[in-house]
Amino acid sequence: MPIASVNPATGETVRTFEPHDLNHIDEMLTRAQEAYLGWRKRPIAERAAMVARAGEVLGKRREELARLMTLEMGKLRGAALAEVDKCATACKHYAEHGARYLADEPVATDAERSLIRYQPLGVVLAVMPWNFPFWQVFRFAAPALVAGNAGLLKHASSVPQCALAIESVFKDAGAPPGVFQTLLIDASRVRNLLADGRVAAATLTGSEGAGRSLAEHAGRHIKKVVLELGGSDPFLVLPSAGLEEAVQVGVNARVQNAGQSCIAAKRFLLHEKIADRFEELFVSRMSALRVGDPSREDTEMGPLSSEQLLQDVDAQVRRSIEMGAKLLTGGKRLPGPGAYYAPTVLGEPPRGSPARDEEIFGPVASLLRFRTLDEAIALANEVRFGLGSAAFTNDREEQERLCNEIEAGQVFINGMVRSDPRLPFGGVKSSGFGRELSSHGIREFTNIKTIWIGKNTGGTATQVAGRRADLVE
Repeated sequence: MPIASVNPATGETVRTFEPHDLNHIDEMLTRAQEAYLGWRKRPIAERAAMVARAGEVLGKRREELARLMTLEMGKLRGAALAEVDKCATACKHYAEHGARYLADEPVATDAERSLIRYQPLGVVLAVMPWNFPFWQVFRFAAPALVAGNAGLLKHASSVPQCALAIESVFKDAGAPPGVFQTLLIDASRVRNLLADGRVAAATLTGSEGAGRSLAEHAGRHIKKVVLELGGSDPFLVLPSAGLEEAVQVGVNARVQNAGQSCIAAKRFLLHEKIADRFEELFVSRMSALRVGDPSREDTEMGPLSSEQLLQDVDAQVRRSIEMGAKLLTGGKRLPGPGAYYAPTVLGEPPRGSPARDEEIFGPVASLLRFRTLDEAIALANEVRFGLGSAAFTNDREEQERLCNEIEAGQVFINGMVRSDPRLPFGGVKSSGFGRELSSHGIREFTNIKTIWIGKNTGGTATQVAGRRADLVE
């Protein structure tokens, strides 16, 4: 079946691609393995220089690449340009800091010399999602390639043009043939790739179900895996917070990328003292958002990425309302062509409802109230996810407790959750394991090797041979 590029703003099929057949896949695997064997021997300064050039290529082609994102998954033009820029920043970061992150680490032991050395693992398979079609790839690829690995990208089938463009960026940057390649394949091919001895490790950003499947198959073949999965991030607001700022950041945090972000705020936990006012302001601003053509400068929210996703989101909203959630605004698709869904706010969804227990991958916010900090922390931690979290409070003691007691890979105080090449990114519980970005991310796909060198032993060759014989006996 062809891989189709569909514009979600219009429903129009823009372009189709024939998936790679088994012979082509085998050739790409061989090319990747051969490229890795040479790439790992290149000086790290040379590998870093190629990644730095990739960042420069991104800068030169930013308008073209941003248009592809808007075309294939409906990203706002401004957000698409910012995504390209962020990828260039990641390339620059690892080009500048990769050598330091991977430098030998001396350790004092009883040896004459002992140290930790970081060496590449091999060919890394990256299974990536459509929602941040460039950033998700580059935050894996930049550190992995600097470390000396080769990359094979199996991108989401809905963004084939973005996937091929990423391969061309590394080619234009001077990456040796095979060091980074894009596979145009169906998800059903992934399990066979994981079984192939030429693939050393895998990384996946995507749904909880996709992560479970990949981890299961990788585990059968003892392959290293990093998973960044779904989230149902809490956004807590306490009485000492600046309410206007909390509302504005909260709206942005919920509808960024039309709500299609694992680290988008989804559950808004409000102290009873400020809950009524926050709800009033929040609902007003969500209702007033300009939804429309993602290529227009004045659009504040674009379409969902597909008709199927819109139907899934709508079903979750309807089920939550049937179970007792209050519809405060939205809750329906918008008229006309394209996968547009109204910004939606639900009040007090009950336990067991999708709006409380599941990840809704669209512009749907749930409002819940609490009386005490203990209750707030319990609400924040009640779901099975633990990716990001945000809290607005100016109370130092509250800040400290929230940082310590929220079960998440990230806690942001008085700000919106976001990824940053300087900081590790990842989750706990059903949000996955392993880390991307920072020094932690570049080391994920390395062999963390212990090296112990004792003092040179004395004695003649005959004496040494005799000692060896004694050991054998």
